[in-house]
Order: sequence, then structure tokens, then C-alpha cells
Amino acid sequence: MKMTAWIVPLSLVALSPLAAAAPAFARDAPSHAEKAAARYASIPFADHGGVDDWRSDGTGTVYFKDLHKQWYKARLMGVAVDLPYAERIGIIAGPGGTLDRFGGVLVEGQRYMFSSFEKVDGPPEGKAHGKHALDATRDGTSAAHAKVAAASGTR
Repeated sequence: MKMTAWIVPLSLVALSPLAAAAPAFARDAPSHAEKAAARYASIPFADHGGVDDWRSDGTGTVYFKDLHKQWYKARLMGVAVDLPYAERIGIIAGPGGTLDRFGGVLVEGQRYMFSSFEKVDGPPEGKAHGKHALDATRDGTSAAHAKVAAASGTR
């Protein structure tokens, strides 16, 4: 009888640190809405100027910035060997022009589909700076056409 009187209080003392830590775990975990937003991230009108800038991070990750200065991270299904050296890429958007987890990029004529696409705070620090060319400018002409037109003074 005396032995059971000691076991119950000792078990409560042993579990108390876990009970105290439970609210801390609950605060750190993202909410269901945050998980859903990250899972279904997209850039509307990506094929008509919705993407403002992009950065590569090695051969398997591309960061995109939309017109609202929100950054997105896309992981590629394959290894794009030319991606770190590419000055321009093509965007493979959905039928509505939306860039999301079902999209991809064209690098030196090779197609690379995304394995994931999510919102992030920004590209990693210390990566390349400056604008990179996309496959289309905001008015729908190709980037190469825009460069030739700018050089010749015609549109």
C-alpha cells in the first residue's frame, strides 16, 4: 500500500516536464492554414510578366520573385547542370499561365519539372545579384526581340 502511494506522485513528477513543454511545441508548429498555403503556392500570370526576377541555387533549385516582391522556391526533379551558368530561362506555366508545383523551367532547351514549389522569405544570402532574363517580357515579346528592338531603336 505504501509502495503505490509513492508510484503515482513519482509518475506525475516524471511527466510534468513533458506537459510544460507541450505549449512550446504547439507554438512552434505551423498551423494547418500555413501548411496549406505553402503547399499550394503559385504565381499568377507567370507567362505574362508575373515573374519579376529569378535566382538559381546550384543545379536543383530556382528562386522566383513575383511582382509583389514575394519569393518562391522551386526544387527541380532532375539536375540542371547548366542552371548555375544560365543567363535566361523559360517558364513552363499551367494552362492559365500560373506557375506552381506542376510547372517547370527550360534551361538551354532542356525541360525540368518542379518537385516542389513553396513561398519563402527570399533567396539565400550571397547568391548572384542583378536581373536575369526570362523567356518573355511584360508586353509579351521575347526577351531576344526586346534586346534587338532596344539596340535598333524600333519596337
